[in-house]
Amino acid sequence: MGILDKHKVLEKNATLLLIGSLAVVTVGGIVEIAPLFYLENTIEDVEGMRPYSPLELAGREIYIREGCYVCHSQMIRPMRDEYERYGHYSLAAESQYDHPFQWGSKRTGPDLARVGGRYSNEWHVDHLVNPQSVVPESVMPKYSFLMNRPLESTYIGDLMSTHALVGVPYTEEMLESAQADFAVQVNPDGDWDGLLERYPNAVVANFDGQPELTEMDALIAYLQMLGTLVDFSTFTPDESR
Repeated sequence: MGILDKHKVLEKNATLLLIGSLAVVTVGGIVEIAPLFYLENTIEDVEGMRPYSPLELAGREIYIREGCYVCHSQMIRPMRDEYERYGHYSLAAESQYDHPFQWGSKRTGPDLARVGGRYSNEWHVDHLVNPQSVVPESVMPKYSFLMNRPLESTYIGDLMSTHALVGVPYTEEMLESAQADFAVQVNPDGDWDGLLERYPNAVVANFDGQPELTEMDALIAYLQMLGTLVDFSTFTPDESR
């Protein structure tokens, strides 16, 4: 009896087909689940990764609120056409402080995993105010209203505390300095040394050029951070895993 004939017997016998399907699912499940019982951590620690600064975290909330994740992914796959266009493939560690993660499943616009530092703050302002002014073929809606929405720091400490409850390593110092760090990140003339000690590589700037801190500032602060924390020129994967 050839292999096709054997397969025909399996297809014609519902009981055998059910048993075979259960066997395959069981073996596959064991192969995927069993290693998790002896691995201490499934995410490789990567130097440079840190929690979001208060302003970046507020910007991320605006990013989610406005549905930016619907058209922009933050997941670069290890395929040549992906990393040649967007940069080094995404690491699990880069999303370890995301609740929820922003990997996305659709790219109406480009992937944003490495967008930080690629464009100036002014470019981002122009792009958010009128996307077609810098990318004529863009179908992105206008977000100019973000410049007219002042952003208060009243609840930023509570937001950070909530993230700390689910494992984000915000320290007591970070929580106590939340409001001060929130405000000083948009003040290049301020005393922001403490901010950079707590959040290395945070971008300090008056992002939208206005005297008042706005939702536009927070969103651009978040975008300018994406993909900038890991120095991929020195990154080498842990081959022991």
